[in-house]
Amino acid sequence: MDGQSTIDLSDFESKLVVRKMTLDDFDAVVQLQKNCFEGMQPWGRAQIESQLEIFPEGQLVIEIDGEIAASSSSLLLNYDDDLEWHNWQKTADNGYIRNHAPKGDTLYGIEMMVSPEYRGMRLSRRLYDARKELCRTKNVTRMIVGGRIPGYHRHADEMSAREYVERVINKSLYDPVLTAQLANGFSLQGLIPDYLPSDTQSGGYATFLEWTNLDVRLKGKRRFRRSVQPVRIGAVQYQMRTVTNFDEFAKQARYFVDVAGDYKCDFLLFPELFTTQLLSCMPSQRPGSAARSLAEFTPQYLELFSDMAISFDCNIIGGSQFVVEDDVLYNVSFLFRRDGSIEKQYKIHITPSERKWWGVSGGDKIEVFDTDCGPISIQICYDSEFPEMTRIATAKGARIVFVPFNTDTRHGYQRVRTCAQARCVENHVFVAIAGCTGNLPFVENADIHYAQTAIFTPLDVMFARDGIAAEANPNVETVIIHDVDLELLRRHREQGTVQNWNDRRTDLYQVRYQQDGVQEDV
Repeated sequence: MDGQSTIDLSDFESKLVVRKMTLDDFDAVVQLQKNCFEGMQPWGRAQIESQLEIFPEGQLVIEIDGEIAASSSSLLLNYDDDLEWHNWQKTADNGYIRNHAPKGDTLYGIEMMVSPEYRGMRLSRRLYDARKELCRTKNVTRMIVGGRIPGYHRHADEMSAREYVERVINKSLYDPVLTAQLANGFSLQGLIPDYLPSDTQSGGYATFLEWTNLDVRLKGKRRFRRSVQPVRIGAVQYQMRTVTNFDEFAKQARYFVDVAGDYKCDFLLFPELFTTQLLSCMPSQRPGSAARSLAEFTPQYLELFSDMAISFDCNIIGGSQFVVEDDVLYNVSFLFRRDGSIEKQYKIHITPSERKWWGVSGGDKIEVFDTDCGPISIQICYDSEFPEMTRIATAKGARIVFVPFNTDTRHGYQRVRTCAQARCVENHVFVAIAGCTGNLPFVENADIHYAQTAIFTPLDVMFARDGIAAEANPNVETVIIHDVDLELLRRHREQGTVQNWNDRRTDLYQVRYQQDGVQEDV
């Protein structure tokens, strides 16, 4: 890539879509079945046609860059203890699902498949999440599945199927299917022999698993649970240490994304310019030249983080990285969505140190990004210290502000922290900040770091007493994880003890900004 030209993010993007199956997917789904269940009879066209005609919402596929990578099939039934759950062919009408009950209280999962080529990318989690959302939308009480235990054949000579699943449950053994199902909130209700005699890997056995919809609305009964809209945020306090190559840097970054994936984070925030760690594996240069050399890693950085966002099913705010465009050096934060798309926010306000040492120039556009958890804003370090930035972002719909920062002293850190907390009060938003700690000897202008990563809330009775939802210990490498509630934020904005946003005196003052040639007032 020519480091002097504008980066074309489409070169690094993938497109992951969870969507309803169509008849055009038939050949790809049959091939997927053959790849996943070798030796088993795949669906016929008449069965797929019947499923799509009777219950199209229950038939899903995941498409990655135009290729079918995973699929699932299901139907609705009315729960009955006497129903022959152990006989999947009878329960699913041999795949034709003509027994589908449109107002049924139980979603029955017939099949789920992930292509061997795409395993390890948490695609089954995405399909289970889509099924769970279908249960919530249709007010279905539970989901029931019969799961394979394909790891059992390795232990069949030494233990029974019951002993095997018990050891998988207590995590002394790993099963590629059952372990994933347990991680997705299913509980084991029983073990079914002779479920699929042709499934030699499972010894013919299957697990009888159930997931309960806690959001179900019982007719005629009052709900006592308050509605919530949780978003799980992870923020990394990143230890700067010398590395010998990009692979070492990638390994350290991947560790934190893996942790976020395991904890089912919706977002993971890295610090500003944590990529300067890569300067430790490069020849010593003056800071201005070093920054431009660091920008040469941008293609590898984009490829790495785009892949991780998809593989670990997490939206990543990738800290920030130097980018050279038309011979101008920028400090840019990239949003890597878990659907494979990428967007970017240029740092607007450049500190005297950045300008002096690195030669960084500021951007000229305040973005608000749509995500699967609502609109967000990214403000790189110094940007958070200008209240107009968050005013504009809030007016555009942002409810969570992510602040990757990089400070060398406690004074610098306190400026970021204090201003981040002020933005919460002024605009009724959540703000997450993440910084670097540790030292990089012999790397000029990136040699020492001070940080205390945190997640802040407005200050009102429904939030934490001091407005701190979570925070790390200072200068210790870690990741903090916390759930914020967007529904609580909405109520606070409308009914809070103080209503700063609503009580602004726009008759006396306004924020005026210009973007893409259009001038607007906030």
